[in-house]
Amino acid sequence: MQEPVRFILLYFVLPAWLLAGVADWVCHRRSGIEHTSGAKESLLHMLMIGEVGLGVLAAVFLRINAAVLLLLGALLVAHALTTHWDLHYASSRRHVSAAEQSVHAYLEAFPLAAYALLVAGHWGQFTALFGAPGTAPDWAWTLKADPLSGRQIAVVLAASFCLGFVPFAEELHRSFRARGKLRPQRQPER
Repeated sequence: MQEPVRFILLYFVLPAWLLAGVADWVCHRRSGIEHTSGAKESLLHMLMIGEVGLGVLAAVFLRINAAVLLLLGALLVAHALTTHWDLHYASSRRHVSAAEQSVHAYLEAFPLAAYALLVAGHWGQFTALFGAPGTAPDWAWTLKADPLSGRQIAVVLAASFCLGFVPFAEELHRSFRARGKLRPQRQPER
């Protein structure tokens, strides 16, 4: 079961997730968030990147067991709550286009898809979290016994940094440079 899960995560979910993140950054750039919702929204984006980044690092390097699944589930909930906070904050200060809303749907769905795939591949440890008989939860924090290859790790980390972090670091920089020059947008009529 591990190979199909690993393949789907590495070659479908992660690349699509990173591309959705870049699309979100393009939407933010086009809407000029540095002049509307500013650095606070950009900091919320960095918080979400941190939540996701911690989850990716855990999934790449740690043996998936009850402890890691619990951590990933907590990060998934934290990401969902931060997303809600971000959208509530942004939508009161700028127009969030239909295209951007569609991108957000993918950015919310991909972490859930990744978690669901990990749960499916480690069902015994997931059910052990809830006291299911047959498997004891493993709470050890250990490195993977069958890690990704060095090349795969390098590609995952480089792609995550270049496509997941750098665009939003640029957005944050742009937002801090424009600080004090906010121009709230009038919301379109509904």
